[in-house]
Amino acid sequence: MSQLGNEDYCFRCLAFVEDAYEESNDIEVFGGDSAKESADEYGVKGTPSGEPPRGAFVFFDMSGELFDARTNYGHVGLCLGDGRVIHAWDEVRIDDIRAVEALEPAEGWTQPRYIGWAPVERILQGHQVR
Repeated sequence: MSQLGNEDYCFRCLAFVEDAYEESNDIEVFGGDSAKESADEYGVKGTPSGEPPRGAFVFFDMSGELFDARTNYGHVGLCLGDGRVIHAWDEVRIDDIRAVEALEPAEGWTQPRYIGWAPVERILQGHQVR
């Protein structure tokens, strides 16, 4: 929450949610190189079932170009409970999970599409203490 309004995480949504866990718990989380790769590694597929609990990583499909490569990099936020997610968009902000799909993407990027969530237990399975 201390990062609300911070623009330093623009295009770095995965770094934001990982930092939220890592810095407050002195651990290192191992996911993919992008939000989409992490969603795949955590087994997030298809239509999600149920509301994500507080602390879950909430994933979206989203394609665009970064570093001269156009691909589905995805998007991710951290569930705060009650259907809200904190995530790095143009700045770190809080939105309703379903409202993220209506956010204005950067030029050349597709609209985010909600694909599901990964529970805290799955995210922390491969972590290391620093």
